[in-house]
Amino acid sequence: MWELWSEAHADSPYAELMTYQSEINNGGHSQYFTNVENTSDLHKEMLSLETILPSKLRETLEKAYKAYLTLGEKDDEKAEEILEQCDDLFYENEEEINHILKEYAAKIEL
Repeated sequence: MWELWSEAHADSPYAELMTYQSEINNGGHSQYFTNVENTSDLHKEMLSLETILPSKLRETLEKAYKAYLTLGEKDDEKAEEILEQCDDLFYENEEEINHILKEYAAKIEL
């Protein structure tokens, strides 16, 4: 499954979910937004994620994005704190993402 993702052959929205998980685990929401914004269409990525994320994680993504936009406008300690809280919420609920990806992996025909 990860090989398909690395070769850009994973199905949407699972590909976006794998990107999200990978980026968060490597540097948090701030890194996710920055990297996706620099390499593809962040808005499109987030729309895909909204179709697959459980509500708690979808709300976390939206909250993190608002904080990220605030940081883009000014240096804001509150926004940085919100991003850190969103990272923590992601890690606390990451097993839900793993479950979704395991279900997807079980459906892949090799």
